[in-house]
Amino acid sequence: MAGVSGAPSHGTLAAVHEWDASTYDRIADPQEAWARRALARLELHGDETVLDAGCGSGRVTEHLLARLPRGRVVALDRSTAMIAEARRRLAEAEASGRIRFVVADLGAPLPLAEPVDAVFSNATFHWVRDHAALYRNLAAILRPGGQLVVDCGGAGNIASVEAALRALDHDWAGPWTFASPEAETDRLREAGFEGIRVWLESAPARFPPGEPFETYLRTIVLRADLERLPAHERDGFVHAVASRLPGPVLDYVRLNVVARRAT
Repeated sequence: MAGVSGAPSHGTLAAVHEWDASTYDRIADPQEAWARRALARLELHGDETVLDAGCGSGRVTEHLLARLPRGRVVALDRSTAMIAEARRRLAEAEASGRIRFVVADLGAPLPLAEPVDAVFSNATFHWVRDHAALYRNLAAILRPGGQLVVDCGGAGNIASVEAALRALDHDWAGPWTFASPEAETDRLREAGFEGIRVWLESAPARFPPGEPFETYLRTIVLRADLERLPAHERDGFVHAVASRLPGPVLDYVRLNVVARRAT
């Protein structure tokens, strides 16, 4: 979801602490809305094994499971807090053997013993620095002909937040890769994918003003920034960023990917 995230990195992210997974689960309505659109692009018969690459708190994984009445999901995230929240939500599916949870970093080779039939990912890949390595790692565990469907932040994503950070002389660019369709297409092709379609889509998200908006910023958008600040400065920093935005709205830009592992 918000990212393959949380625990100290093996190179894909700056070292940041764990996610507040329960708050994320409560407020991740935009991420679920994007996922519903992306899931509609995933071509399934219902008996496949699908990797949810960045399962987050399991809100989207639940929808993916509904598409697989005879299949299974491998739910992967780097955050142990997110995995714990997802296991709570999906305990029945885990008990029945329909889902397996894996803590792993998408920026490194993935610890899966058998290939999967498809890879789905929502609101995650922009948290991974090296997309060339990311797609190589996915190609290595995806069967030939298997589908890859992705939604993540793309070029121009949350530009207003980055402008607000610059206005505050906060010059850290964040732990993100907001790729262009052209660059992502090249990386996919080099990693061994074909039938590649990549495009950008504007998807602004509006929030109730005040504390609900600041909670969203604190939990998701500014999470890594806040780890660089003393605890007593964090609330003021979030409020300062929110005050410099044009309103309680985020100018999200989604990068959509549909491709298949080359045969």
